[in-house]
This record gives sequence, C-alpha cells and structure tokens, in this order.
Amino acid sequence: MNRTASITRNTSESHVSLSVNLDGTGETHIDTSVPFYNHMMTALGKHSLIDLDIKASGDTDIDVHHTVEDIAIVFGEALKKALGDKRGIRRFADVTVPLDEALARAVIDISGRPYVVCTGEPEGFEFALIGGHFTGSLVRHVMESIALHAGICLHMTLLAGRDPHHIAEAEFKALARALRVAVESDPRVTGIPSTKGAL
Repeated sequence: MNRTASITRNTSESHVSLSVNLDGTGETHIDTSVPFYNHMMTALGKHSLIDLDIKASGDTDIDVHHTVEDIAIVFGEALKKALGDKRGIRRFADVTVPLDEALARAVIDISGRPYVVCTGEPEGFEFALIGGHFTGSLVRHVMESIALHAGICLHMTLLAGRDPHHIAEAEFKALARALRVAVESDPRVTGIPSTKGAL
C-alpha cells in the first residue's frame, strides 16, 4: 500500500506545500521560513523515518505563529490522509527521549479521536524565545495542531528540562519516535486494530 500524501494550503496568512511518505527513511527537505522550526521538523522527519517535504512562507514579519500553526495543521492532515483506514498498524506507542538534561515522554494512540495533554514544562517556558523567533508556547500549539488534525490522542510529558532549546527538541523527537512506532505495519495485525472495526 502506498502510504503517501501531498497537501497544499493557501490562506491570506501563509502558503504551505507539504508531502509525507510514512514508509520512508527519514529524508527531509524543509523550508518553513522559520529557522528553529526547520530544525524541529527536520528532527521530526529524521527520527520518525517519515520522508517529509515542506515549503512554506507567510506573514512572519508580523509573527511566526500563523506559519508555524498552518504547517502543523497540514502535517496532521497529511498524516491522516496517508494512514488511510489504518489497516495493519501498531496504533499505540510509548516513547521517552532524552536530550542532555531534558527528558520527554510521548504516548500516542492513532485512534481517530483527537485529544491532547501536555504537562511538565517549567514555568516561564512559554515565554522563552528560541532561535530568535520561536516561542516556547508554540511547541504545545504545534503538538495540539498535529494531533487534532491527524486524529491522534497524544500525551506529551516533560519529565525533566531546563534549557528551552533542549526541552523543545526532546519533545519533538519524542513525538517523532512515537509516530515511528505507531504508524508502522505490524505483521501480526490483520485488519484494523480496533474492536470497533474502524479507527
């Protein structure tokens, strides 16, 4: 089965073209127009083994929020489209990833029922400016936008962390590794992994 998707989203605030291949090798071509977000989405592709192409631009002269959010929305939509009916996938994943002093845990269910819980980020993290443009608050917003548009239940827990860059990167990498496991084909699974017969 060809588990790929390409989506283009154009609004008055941003222009996003994005493609995914769930059965790739983690090859990425990322140009979000937001340097730190390039770094995060490159890490997401690399560690999920999802091939990921992103070309985006937007009103970053005002704020990077619109462009960052719209890329996350499109990535979530592309995941959902590429997964199809989710036949044969592992569905669940529980992964913990360290980055120096930071430690993040992502638990996901490719359930079709979007839900997001993000906890543990230190007080003031949301105000941290990372890479000159990207605020700590955007990390949670990206996680929420991806999960809501992909139909994923995501619990992201920061277990430890001090440096804002390390916290953000550990969380993105934890999500990546969880996606790698959950979207994989499981040779023992026949059909859709749900007692309902649908996800």
